[in-house]
Amino acid sequence: MPATSQAQQKAAGAALSAKRGEIKKSELKGASREMYESMSEKQLEEFAETKRKGLPGKKSGN
Repeated sequence: MPATSQAQQKAAGAALSAKRGEIKKSELKGASREMYESMSEKQLEEFAETKRKGLPGKKSGN
């Protein structure tokens, strides 16, 4: 499943870095911390590899 916004893509990238041990879990905040705890590495990869071009900055609150 691709990310639906640039913010979601960035949060997934940060969470993925923590899962891989590249950054400390304690450095994560908000959505990236929630993603770290609730998603698998494979799921995070799918979100993080989404191309940013054409994505809105933030997901609309519909």
